[in-house]
Amino acid sequence: MITENVAPAPARVPARGAVPVPPEPRGPLSRAVVEALTAGPPPSGPLPVSAVASADPYGEDLQLALHTCFELHYRGFRGVDADWEWDPELLRFRKALEDTFLAALRTDVEGGDDVQGVLEELLVEPVDADGVSHYLRDRGEMWQMREYAALRSVYHLKEADPHAWVIPRLRGRSKVALVAVEFDEFGGGRADMIHAGLFAELLEDLGLDASYGGHVEAAPAVMLATVNMMSLFGLRRSLRAAMVGHFAAAEITTAPSARRMARALERLDAGPRAVRFFTEHIEADAVHEQVLRRDVIGGLLEDEPELAGDVVFGVQATGLLEDRLGAHLLGCWRSSPARSALRRPLDDLPERG
Repeated sequence: MITENVAPAPARVPARGAVPVPPEPRGPLSRAVVEALTAGPPPSGPLPVSAVASADPYGEDLQLALHTCFELHYRGFRGVDADWEWDPELLRFRKALEDTFLAALRTDVEGGDDVQGVLEELLVEPVDADGVSHYLRDRGEMWQMREYAALRSVYHLKEADPHAWVIPRLRGRSKVALVAVEFDEFGGGRADMIHAGLFAELLEDLGLDASYGGHVEAAPAVMLATVNMMSLFGLRRSLRAAMVGHFAAAEITTAPSARRMARALERLDAGPRAVRFFTEHIEADAVHEQVLRRDVIGGLLEDEPELAGDVVFGVQATGLLEDRLGAHLLGCWRSSPARSALRRPLDDLPERG
């Protein structure tokens, strides 16, 4: 068994609002993006669009390149000119990355237009289910919990932000209902209850870096892909129904998983702030999944029934990428000897100011 992360290390927690530094490249595509961004303000020279089609759509290089492009729409990077967000050459390159990733997702899911059917499948958990949250609840160790939290921070430190992109793409009942869900995700009017902030507290309780983007370097492509999918769905109006399907799938599966995670943290004697992140999601997400199914998806399909196939695609793509991530985590942790699921040890990460 690995021992480097058995117990929480002393917290090294830069300011939560810190802007991340550009990531270290993982191949020619991500190198081209990072070098362009760090060379100065746009424009730059041509980016290798022709090389994208032959790249592994789920690989480290493409997923990091896509993550880096998307982050310009969130907090950006320290020392990188904000005008890169809308640079035409970078957008052309990002579209090629998106198209390759999107084509792989469409190929690897079953498809169809039975929205009710795919949602009902999520509502019934198999009696023999043994996923990541089951593993952590029953036999996970603290070093594995810390790895899980570090990986999930890539999304949870901007929880619900990708979904906000879809709000102006909806109307009527679906828009009102989705905004109600997002209001809860952003703390219900209380800054101390915003879910991204609660996750930062969880990280701090586990002795982990709570700064935005603090664990991207440790996150393999299989984690980056789950967040890139959200940004892709949110930023393309043509995929608004896929985003709604993804959001519904996430909310349906969160409450039972959160209950198991809370028990896991209690068993591991984690602090109350770590447990609170998950207990907050147990009741809230049980309500959210009903609102999303009935009002967000229901309202959207009343207005645009032709989008049923895209809702199904969003549900199935979410399941595909979560299954891939779960297989990676459990494959590492159950190996003999157990090995880390991270690209580098938690305590070997660069300082992030």
